Amino acid sequence: MYDISAIYEASSVENAVKLRQEHPDAVIIAGGSDVLIKIREGKLSGAELISIYGLSDLRGVTMGEDGTIRIGSLTSFSHITKDPLIREHIGVLGEAVDLVGGPQIRAIGTIGGNTCNGVTSADSASTLFAWDAVVELTGPEGVRNVPIEEFYLSAGKVDIREGEIQTAILIPKESWEGYKGHYIKYGMRRAMEIATLGCSVNVRLSEDKKTLTSLRIGFGVAGPVPRRARSTEQAFTNVPLTEDLPKEIGRAVLADVNPRDSWRAPKDMRLHLCSVMAERAFIEAARLSGTDLYGKAEGRGSSFMCGSREGQGDTEAGHQTSEAAEHQTDSRENSGTGSTPAACEAGGEAR
Repeated sequence: MYDISAIYEASSVENAVKLRQEHPDAVIIAGGSDVLIKIREGKLSGAELISIYGLSDLRGVTMGEDGTIRIGSLTSFSHITKDPLIREHIGVLGEAVDLVGGPQIRAIGTIGGNTCNGVTSADSASTLFAWDAVVELTGPEGVRNVPIEEFYLSAGKVDIREGEIQTAILIPKESWEGYKGHYIKYGMRRAMEIATLGCSVNVRLSEDKKTLTSLRIGFGVAGPVPRRARSTEQAFTNVPLTEDLPKEIGRAVLADVNPRDSWRAPKDMRLHLCSVMAERAFIEAARLSGTDLYGKAEGRGSSFMCGSREGQGDTEAGHQTSEAAEHQTDSRENSGTGSTPAACEAGGEAR
């Protein structure tokens, strides 16, 4: 059922780096919620695997003396959602990963695998972009820190060099202090669904709650890789909070996105979603920051739905097959670049 030629179990980060050098074509596996599906489907037949599942040093959330939040790459989605530091300082990340798959997937899937697969639909990706996250990579030459925007190279391809593994996601204090955020996921179902579009908005308001001093907007599936709405962010820095502001932001983001047509949704629909979701996520982020612009809140991490909730009974495998199809389509239509062994670092699973 699983055609695996060899599996090597890393005893430490240093040992994992050594194994990567000795077996450059091997695939990293931790939770395995994506890698094992690919092996079963024959896409990684005969693969060599390097297991890093036993590296407990890569699990958990901590805060450094400088206020940097460090999320170990093997930290599961369910751990992130429940972690006190996440809830207190960057709660929107916990809400975003709580929309991944189902409970089984969230218990085994890792934040490292979710980012290292390089897929634009990953629920953590747009949120991490909005937090100005930094990816920590450890390799033969030591530790290398890469801004997450530079980490994603193209559809299904990330900046992991020979011998490296991803060891952590870092959120600097200046990136989270004073900000509140909200994430919205659009999908056809309430569970076991890949995002048709994801939007994460972080805001920082003045002390009197009358001025938007800083805005960050991250999108998933609005291009071949997750992206920031940079021109919109610059245009709406230090502006008064008005009732018209959300719609103005919603219109402005259209200049920052480049979604495609796919079997999930046409480009025009995704453009409409970009505008509406940015508007609504901003309204909720502003409410969380202390300003209720319209007296109506979106609530916790949200999913837009069209259709019924009948899909909740779908299986984990069905979800994974659906994601694999979307990933293939992303790679083929956006860049012609498929996954590489390097793109499967720190868990090798998008879920």
